[in-house]
Amino acid sequence: MSESVALPADPEALLTPEQVSALTQFEVQTLANMRWRKTGPIYLKFGNGRSAPIRYRRRDVFAWLDAQVIAA
Repeated sequence: MSESVALPADPEALLTPEQVSALTQFEVQTLANMRWRKTGPIYLKFGNGRSAPIRYRRRDVFAWLDAQVIAA
């Protein structure tokens, strides 16, 4: 993602998939695939259907990232 995306510092802040992409360096489509596979960070979906808005709590994204650490 080449453009700068603002990221709120509040752990309870709701982030868009674009903001999570900027934070994690995963493409937005990769995040969508993770949602479909239920392998990525937990998320909120506001409504039904494919076009319903998706948001991630900032704290949940960081918790998911922390859970991905593998000790060498």
